[in-house]
Amino acid sequence: MEFVLNVSWIEAVMLSGVRMVAFLVIAPPFSYKAIPLRIKAMLSIGLALAMAPRVTEGYVSQSTAGFVGALILEVLVGAALGFLVFLIFAAVQSAGGLIDMFSGFQMAQGFDPQSMVNGAQFTRLFQMTALALMFASGAYQLIIGGLARSFTALPLGGGLDLAAPAQAMIAATTQMFLAAVQIAGPLLVVLFLADAGLGLLTRVAPALNAFALGFPLKILITLLLAATVFVALPHIVSSLTGQAIDVMMGVK
Repeated sequence: MEFVLNVSWIEAVMLSGVRMVAFLVIAPPFSYKAIPLRIKAMLSIGLALAMAPRVTEGYVSQSTAGFVGALILEVLVGAALGFLVFLIFAAVQSAGGLIDMFSGFQMAQGFDPQSMVNGAQFTRLFQMTALALMFASGAYQLIIGGLARSFTALPLGGGLDLAAPAQAMIAATTQMFLAAVQIAGPLLVVLFLADAGLGLLTRVAPALNAFALGFPLKILITLLLAATVFVALPHIVSSLTGQAIDVMMGVK
């Protein structure tokens, strides 16, 4: 009995699997450390097999040196796409960091080894909430769909124009800071007005030592008004998912 191996098919599936592994290791929500690496590897293999009819069409087997170069290229492509998605969703975490900084929670900063987040309570809370919303709303399926469509925009071994990812990363970083300010903006304005009010009260009645009430007052305001930000988080995550897919499709 003879077994005939389709080398082109195997090479194409391996290359697509490498791109997906690099993407899933970096891009949220799959980059969360609580998800075991073997689960990510199994998911990548399953997605690569599912994408086999698309990626194997028109693929020509390469030499050993060419295949190794294609593997390195697919790692770079997957990592670049994953980092773009990470930048987009980092806006939620950055908004939590701004709230921690303006409300005084930043003094209780800590490192979460599972999410690899270094921040205070709202930084970690917003990051975990965004991950939960991505799984609950099915946004992760849209991200996987965007990754699948990337094989049309960036075929296997087709090369990568380094100017396009660099420009996309600059735009994504700008959008991240803008979105973070927009998410946390209303609460930051209230906290700033509270500081201004305490400053005016200190000028009028210095004996009251109004700034001694600053930390308890800002913490109370933050806890009371943080619910308004949480109400908007589902819509924010949905919007960021669309932006992440658009950015992935824009890299060619």
